[in-house]
Amino acid sequence: MKKSLFSDFDPISSKQWKQKIQFELKGEDYNDSLIWNSPENIKVKPFYNQEDLQDKLPITSKTNGFKICQNIFVFDLEKSIERALESIERGADSIIFTIENESIDIAKLLEKLPLETNEIYFNLNFISKEYISKIETISKLRNAKIYCNLDPIGQLAKEGNWFKSQEKDNFESINTISKLISNSSIISINSSLYQNAGANMVQELAYALAHANEYLNRISTINQPIVFRISVGTNYFFEIAKLRAYRILFNSIAKEYNPNLECHLVVTPTKRNKTIYDYNVNMLRTTTECMSAIIGGADAIANLPYDALYHKDNEFGDRIARNQLLILKNESYFDKVNNPADGTYYIESLTYQLAEKALILFKDIEANGGFLKQLKEGIIKRKIQESADKEQELFDSGKEVLLGTNKYPNKEDKMKHDLELFPFVKVNPRKTLITPIIEKRLAEKIEQERVGKE
Repeated sequence: MKKSLFSDFDPISSKQWKQKIQFELKGEDYNDSLIWNSPENIKVKPFYNQEDLQDKLPITSKTNGFKICQNIFVFDLEKSIERALESIERGADSIIFTIENESIDIAKLLEKLPLETNEIYFNLNFISKEYISKIETISKLRNAKIYCNLDPIGQLAKEGNWFKSQEKDNFESINTISKLISNSSIISINSSLYQNAGANMVQELAYALAHANEYLNRISTINQPIVFRISVGTNYFFEIAKLRAYRILFNSIAKEYNPNLECHLVVTPTKRNKTIYDYNVNMLRTTTECMSAIIGGADAIANLPYDALYHKDNEFGDRIARNQLLILKNESYFDKVNNPADGTYYIESLTYQLAEKALILFKDIEANGGFLKQLKEGIIKRKIQESADKEQELFDSGKEVLLGTNKYPNKEDKMKHDLELFPFVKVNPRKTLITPIIEKRLAEKIEQERVGKE
């Protein structure tokens, strides 16, 4: 008879653990000393056990590894093709093409790419039935998996205006397209916008869910996975839990529309905590963020080059970013264990708490007219700004640390003459339907002051 390794030990309750810890604290208060409160108002304890998951169903979100993505902005067609082929040769599993307008020859762009073995994503900054029909034709002929990330609500939130379309409105356009498309995914949710603008995780989850619900309500035929474009920060365990919560929440509402509908998580490190000074620290930040993405169950990850804030796209930055993921995948074997976070009481508890709090906020949004209504009224922007201001205050006071920027900065570090890109918020006066949600990094103010003094 096989004997349990733990049969010689008596079970210890949470109460007994707390009593032992309180004794070791020698008079200090347990709650004040060892429990901290996250921006999402989640009280993080010093230990977790099975008691924390009583009456909770196990999380079963099966993952099958992740794809390594390469971001390519298509301006020069020939160079974009060359870069895509080179990226695939050097380890990328998929390509994310950003296309500004219909002048790009889509057939020529995809002609030489191995579509049968590599997934393709298009971030299209326009809506065109004819253009997406061409993509669908190629997808069927080449047996390719293609995602056309159309997100008019995300466009409105980010730019303040809808896409220009031939039909009456953007939703009519997408409805028309969705009836013609059977092989490609066309709907996406840009929740990266909310995270990079300063939303906390509960807000990000709830807004993304409400954002998706607008499409589920308005688009009559959605049969392909909905793509969520997500940004992750360096709160390691919280970010793992956040991605798991995305799937739980999406599945809970999608089953009301189509029980077979899936979400597809495309994850990238956030820009919010990245810096131009002591920029090599960005590599450490993106490494842990990619680790969170993998363990959290991302379907695809597009790493952010360490110099993306101030350098134009370049071979060295792209190669380093890609190699970070290749090392995690092929040398650290991060993709070999299915659901490595399963059974970890801390992460499971965080997942449930984030999901529950986000669901409450989601229900409140729906009860008050829905996401689009609150977006147009400026409520979403105001709530995000309130959260962003709190985080900014923590950074400005030194309580939230970015190493090399507001902690141990190198005063000899000069960046003024290395700025190929403008790394700060750009003011672009234009007429808009609503005030757009603006992405902003924590270090912008302090960096602008330093650059100005060089």
